[in-house]
Amino acid sequence: MLMRTDPFRELDRLAQQLTGVTGTWSRPSAMPMDAYREGEEYVIALDLPGVAKDAIDIDVERNMLTVKAERRPVVKTDDVQMELSERPLGVFSRQLVLADTLDTERITADYEAGVLTLRIPIAERAKPRKIAIGGESQHKQISG
Repeated sequence: MLMRTDPFRELDRLAQQLTGVTGTWSRPSAMPMDAYREGEEYVIALDLPGVAKDAIDIDVERNMLTVKAERRPVVKTDDVQMELSERPLGVFSRQLVLADTLDTERITADYEAGVLTLRIPIAERAKPRKIAIGGESQHKQISG
């Protein structure tokens, strides 16, 4: 139902973990996701813990779905001394090419407990359907 657009995304993610460099708007980090079919819709769940709902941007153009999010630093005062900082900050993004069998006009999105869940209905034209068989055909017979 979907196709990854960047085969090197996992290598970038690994390099970011090793170097500690977080995503920027020009080179965002990847966000982990699950994708599966549930009944008559396709579900995509993206992990975005600590991201404010208003910092998430979802776009679909033709069959390209783009999700961008930004985890901003917690506001600190001058008297705060950071002892440990392991939670990545910055920009996260994921682009997916959706199949023509999905109805991109009716995508819904929910955000709860740090998980963004997108639900995309299967298009009516892609659902199996029965074909009715018409009545007997009437062939003219030639008598001779």
